[in-house]
This record gives sequence, structure tokens and C-alpha cells, in this order.
Amino acid sequence: MKTIRWGMIGCGDVAEVKSGPGFSRAEGSELVAVMRRNGALAADYARRHGVPRWHDDADAIIHAPDIDAVYIATLTDTHCDYTLRCAAAGKPVYVEKPMGMDYAECVRMIDACKTAGVPLWVGYYRRALPRFLKVRDLIDEGAIGAVRCVGMRLYQRLPPPEQFIGEFPWRVDARRSGGGFFFEGACHTLDFMDFLFGPVETVHAHASNQAGVYAPEDLVTATLRFASGVQASGTWCYATDVDDDVNEVIGASGRLRFSTSRPVPIRLYRGNAVEEIAVDDPPHVHQPLIQRIVDELNGRGHAPSTGETAARTAWVMDEILKEFRATSR
Repeated sequence: MKTIRWGMIGCGDVAEVKSGPGFSRAEGSELVAVMRRNGALAADYARRHGVPRWHDDADAIIHAPDIDAVYIATLTDTHCDYTLRCAAAGKPVYVEKPMGMDYAECVRMIDACKTAGVPLWVGYYRRALPRFLKVRDLIDEGAIGAVRCVGMRLYQRLPPPEQFIGEFPWRVDARRSGGGFFFEGACHTLDFMDFLFGPVETVHAHASNQAGVYAPEDLVTATLRFASGVQASGTWCYATDVDDDVNEVIGASGRLRFSTSRPVPIRLYRGNAVEEIAVDDPPHVHQPLIQRIVDELNGRGHAPSTGETAARTAWVMDEILKEFRATSR
């Protein structure tokens, strides 16, 4: 098995625990270099994580002869540019989510990688995470019977007021993130629903900003119809008095409840009986998907989160936010 040598562009919060260490811990994988525009921070990351070298110029990663594939862990507004540059250099790409600022960017990224003949994967790591695979397996095994409908709900308290003094957090700066907390976070849930039920074919949605603390959406309601026939509804509110995150898949003979963001047990309801199924997340949640990518690069199987699957999620996000974006410009 060939060792895949990775370069990482961007080494901020997501790379500290969720993703970065996974590139060194996956079998047949090695993180050989990291880049951040602030060289001191790149050097600090490399020192703390035992990475052989660091750079403050992305080209040093993209064009390095000893780097086989590139992980892009920057803010969303740079994903397309870096992906196109990696593709032109013939480097396979693993890019963070959201894949791009909108669906059109995602299409450009896919086309560039296809033209260059390099694979493109996106960081929707729940497609390979054991807890979420258990949800899929329970549905596939008929634990709840035929799926009737799906409910998605996320309530989140506003961050402390001091976070909105001066420069706003990047997640609510649409110029850098593409939207607000919904755009940056709810895509994980929507992408996993695509993993379970296939592509969405119809979207009806309303989005608004009710709290007025920042400009992007803070309340979203949506109904979806998948091509498979499954129907879903969701409510996401980021200005409530409580944090709550639960998804419910309702079947003909039972229900499954699980959380996108909280590592709590899956709950299987059948009549009045409730079964809790605990599946622990690994320390570095990207690692199972990284392993699948490394395996694919070695000719063993296929990783489940591709540019094509992520672009479908981007299309759904665009459809949900279309009216809000048109009226808030």
C-alpha cells in the first residue's frame, strides 16, 4: 500500500482536532506540510503536531513534488480558487465544506478536476462516521419499516454579544462564509439526508433574519422531496433560548432519532419501546473519511463524499436561500 503524502492549506480550528491529526493517523497516510498565510501560526501548528515543514505560500504546497494530495481547510470564499489551482497542478483535492460559496462554484470545481483527471472529495465526513453509518444500516435493515417522512430541527442560542463587537465571526460574514450559521452548519444534515435517501428534486423554503444581530439568515424553514419519494421538513433557528439538535426518520413501524452535532445515542422507537444505541465518535471525526480517500487513491474502494454529492447539497442550500438572498441584497 502506497503512503499518500498530504499537504494542508489552512490550519485553523477545524484542523486542530477534527481533521488534521487524521492525516497522520490513517493507515497509509502522512501529513508532510502545512500552509497558513500567517507563517508564525503555520510554524506553531507544525511544531505542535509534528508536521515536518510549514509554508506561508499555498504554491509551496500545490507544486511540491513530494505531496500527492491536498487538503483545503480554509474559509469557504477560497475553496474554489485553491481547488482550481490544485487541479491545474494535477493534485487530488479534499476540500472542506461548504464546498463552495454557491452551486455555480461547485460546478466549476468539479469541471476543473474532471478536466485535469484528478479526484475531488468534500469534507462531509458523516458519510463515513460509524454513528451515522449505524443510522443508515438500521434503515436499510428495516428496523423502522418503510420510511414515510423525515424531520430536522436545530435551535441554537445567539453567541455572546462580545463576539459581535468589531469584526463579526466569519461564520456570519457572508462575504467569507457564503451565508450564516445555517449555510455553514446545516449543510451537514442536508448532505447526510442525501446520503440516506438520494438527491432532492423539489425544495420549498423561507428564510429570514429576525434577531437583527447580523445580516445573514437566522431562521429557516424548508420542505424537501427526494427523488426516492421520501419527504422531509426542517426548521433551523439561531436566535432561541436553548440549544437543541435532533433529526427524526419516521417509518411505517418505528422511528429513529439522532443528532447531527451532538454525539448522543441513537434512539430507536417501536411502539412504546425505546432502545438507545450508543456509537462513539472517534477522536478525529474526519479520520474515517480520510481513510476511505487514502484507500481509493490506492485503488481500494471509493470514498462516499465526492464533488458530485456535495454539489447536490450546495444546490439544495441555494434553493433554500434563493428568496432570502434576492431580497436582502
